[in-house]
Formats: sequence, C-alpha cells, structure tokens
Amino acid sequence: MAKKKPIPGTTPPRGAKKPRKKATGAAVSSSDGPQRLQRVMASAGVGSRRECEIIIEEGRVEVDGRTVATLGTKVDPEKQKISVDGERLKIQRLQYFMLNKPPGIVSTASDPSGRLRVIDLIKTNLRVYNVGRLDQSSEGMILVTNDGELANRLTHPRYGIDKKYLVQVDGCPNRSALAQLEEGMYLAAEGKHKAVKAKAVQVKFVKRLKSTSWLEIVLDEGRNREIRRLLARIGHKVRTLRRVAIGPLKLGELPVGAHRELTTAELKALRKAVESSSGRKKKSIKKKIAKKKSTRPSKESEPRSGSKSKSAAAPDTRRKGTVIGLGKKRKPKPAVKKKKKVKRKQTATGRRGAAAGAPVKKKKSGPRKKPASQKKARGKKR
Repeated sequence: MAKKKPIPGTTPPRGAKKPRKKATGAAVSSSDGPQRLQRVMASAGVGSRRECEIIIEEGRVEVDGRTVATLGTKVDPEKQKISVDGERLKIQRLQYFMLNKPPGIVSTASDPSGRLRVIDLIKTNLRVYNVGRLDQSSEGMILVTNDGELANRLTHPRYGIDKKYLVQVDGCPNRSALAQLEEGMYLAAEGKHKAVKAKAVQVKFVKRLKSTSWLEIVLDEGRNREIRRLLARIGHKVRTLRRVAIGPLKLGELPVGAHRELTTAELKALRKAVESSSGRKKKSIKKKIAKKKSTRPSKESEPRSGSKSKSAAAPDTRRKGTVIGLGKKRKPKPAVKKKKKVKRKQTATGRRGAAAGAPVKKKKSGPRKKPASQKKARGKKR
C-alpha cells in the first residue's frame, strides 16, 4: 500500500521519517513564504524598490491575472504568477558570495571612468551588488548578494554588526593614543558627510616592526574612511588596511581576488548575529529613553506658563504651630523674656568748673537771660 502523505499544517505521526534537505554549496533562500510585491520585483531585477513601487501604482503589475495597484500586497512567488507589462516575472534564486577584494578595485555599482568593480569579479548571471564598501586602496572581505533585506541589516548602524580590520600604520602608537580611539573623537566634515563623533569598539596592539606597527581594530559603524581619519588624528598614517571578519564570518585563507558562496551554516550564523545585535540595540535605546524620562521634572510639579504657583495665588492663612497636612496643634514654645537695657546717665569729663564724673545738669527751657555787664552799660547811657 502506498504511504499516505501528511496533511499540510499538521504534525507527522511518531516514527515517521522527516524528508532530508538537499546538500548544496549555495545558501538556502530566505524567500520562503509570502513577501511584499515590490521586494519580489526588486530581487527579480526589475529595478530598485522605489522604482517597483511606482510601477505597481501605475497598474502595470498583475498577480494571477488580476491587476494589483496597492502597495504592501504580499505574494508567494513560488505559488503565484506575477507579470509586469504582460511578461511573466522570473524569480531569481538568492545568492550570497564572499570576496577577498584586492587593492585597486572600486566598490561602486557603476563607475563612469570604467574602472574594475567588485561585482565584475563575481561569476554569476544574476543581478548582485556589494554589501557595504571598501576604499579603492583597502583590501579584504566584502559580501556580494541580491538579498536587499539582509544587506540593509548588515550595513545599517542600528544593527551594529562588528567588523574587524588589520591595520598597518607608521610608527608605534602608545597606550594613550589607542585609548583615544576607543573613547572617540570628532571627525571634520567631508563633502556630503557632516562632522560626527566616531570611535572604535576595540583596539589591540598586534606587533611592532622596524618603522611600522600592526593594529587590530573593531568597528560597528562603517563611515567614509573612518579608520584612516581616526588614525590621522592621532598622528599615524595608514599603510595597509585589510578587513578580516564581518560578524561571525571570517576571511580565512581565501586567496586575494577569489570568491566563494556562503554555506548554509555561515548564513544561519550571520542572520542570528543580525537578530541578536538588533535586540541589544533596542534595549540600549530603551534604557537611554528611560534615563531621560527619570531625569526630567514631572509636568505636575512644573507651573504652567502664565499661571501663578499655589503659594503665590493663595497665601498660607494657617495659624502658627499647625502641622501641614494635619489638624493638630503644637504647643508653642515658652517665650524668653528679654532683659531691658538700662540707660546710664551721661557724665561730662574735662569741663571747666565741673569735677570729673559729676552729673551734668539739664538746662531749663525759656527766654535767655542777658549777662549783668550788658545791663550796667545800658544804665550808664541813660
């Protein structure tokens, strides 16, 4: 008898063997299940997500023979038929490559001067693009894929994926100089980039040569020429800059200029690192918001603008001795009697005809008497 197939959505009976997955060198696609229509179109090479959104709004997309003009519509590319301008959409398989970029190669999607690009080194017929960038003079690991969602999570500073670099610099930086890199410093504005504070997550001294030194630097945000600008601030020019790891992925012994596809285990580890780092970032942001809220004064305690405070609007009319919030009265403290100051009588010292310390007699108020000499003179004239 033929074995019955399990009904979809139910658990298989005990003892039933699970179907084995095919072992392939390529990573398993993350496109299983329904996805947004514009994302499926972008991964198929129709254009960027924004361009695909415009095409959907213009009513040029059909799903199972029905025109779809609303954004955010979810489709299953493996089960449904999607056509753009009457032509059926060819769903591409997601691919993930690791490349050991040699110096002299540019990390741009298009170059007007016709220089060799990173994507030119990848042997594939699919439309792929590099994840992040490396300077033309830099070398090391760079990822290339057509999975836009994973590429965004690896490059966005919100997720904070660690990237490890080996750097050869002129001279030998001391401990205080390396500590400045971890503490952070402000970088001047360059072109479109504004002045920002940049810092390294970790800095280690690897080895010292005759005139140069090797450092190991870990960053979680990839700004334009960040390592070169940081080391220039502390007075050490970069001679060699090589990226050796991105999250759990390591460059290993991959030859310069060579590339390979990521294994299933590597892709799972990379996605797990992205999810865990995004959770850490969210927790740290929540803690910062909570600290700000705790330090801010409450709205109830702050008087509104244009309104007087309670103490100014209604003066306290309670008697002395009452406790605020209770109706009981306190016994007033007994008043201390102040001693009256006794005024002493003034004494004149050193006056003519008065002894020292004798009391001064008060003069009577009234008309002033003329001296006797003036009276005698007036009598003689008469």
